[in-house]
Amino acid sequence: MQDPYKILGATKTASQDEIKKSYRKLARELHPDLHPDDPKIEDKFKKVSAAYHLLGDAERRKKYDNGEIDADGRDAGPFGRAGASSGTYRSSAGGGRDPFGFGGGNADDIFDEIFGNRGGARGGFNGQRDTRVKGPNISYELSLDLKEALLGTVKRINLASGKQLEVRIPPGSEDGQTLRLKNQGMAGMHGGDAGDALIKLHVHADALFRRDGNDLHCELAISLPEAIVGGSIEVPTIDGKVSMKIPANANSGTTMRLRGKGSPYDRGKKRGDQYVHLTVKLPEKRDEELIEFIEKWSRDHPYSVR
Repeated sequence: MQDPYKILGATKTASQDEIKKSYRKLARELHPDLHPDDPKIEDKFKKVSAAYHLLGDAERRKKYDNGEIDADGRDAGPFGRAGASSGTYRSSAGGGRDPFGFGGGNADDIFDEIFGNRGGARGGFNGQRDTRVKGPNISYELSLDLKEALLGTVKRINLASGKQLEVRIPPGSEDGQTLRLKNQGMAGMHGGDAGDALIKLHVHADALFRRDGNDLHCELAISLPEAIVGGSIEVPTIDGKVSMKIPANANSGTTMRLRGKGSPYDRGKKRGDQYVHLTVKLPEKRDEELIEFIEKWSRDHPYSVR
């Protein structure tokens, strides 16, 4: 059993500010971020909190020093507290009866100041103060290819604890988007909820498709005969290849639209479109017959393109 001064690492001559600084330092060191799922650390934090509840208030500290109350904050009776100069300390913070008979208190304010008031309802012990603390969030980054992001998929990630977490990627997910998985973060303290897992998505650039909002764009080469005569060709989409009709006399830069072949949105109820930008590609090898035909044809059918 320890003296509350020893628990806070402070001397009996310490000022109230020094007591406060000692508590702040220990509260930061015992944060669940650094010691997840560690019951020993949680118990130590309870003792530190209870010690500060006793010594952080100048009036109660004076009564304790004078032997008027014991380490549990109880009246020592007409004969005072035995061994008042050294004292004994038993922590009962974090549950059960209020060891000091007060609500609110400096520890609440300090704890809120350090951890951003994440500790649930305010008040005192024995129902007056809920000491539950929500666990801290954890962040992960997850890489996807474009098809996985657009159509949705399921990925597995390994947590620092060794636990595997299944992450369901919703259709239409975007680069930089963050998914929140509730209660999949670090464990809470004093019965508090676990934090959340924040999954930031990184969608790799695709070699074929370019995303623009809910629409997709792609470049597609067509042959000279296809450009002049037209016809049906196969076009890649994120769902697989589909047939698309090319109109006669199609030029490089002609854009065709495939309705409903873009990215899902509105929770998968709707989809954008895919735009196919045509590029006329000539034969790679020089064809003398084609050159002869074009030279003859161009003399009889001149036209301006600039």
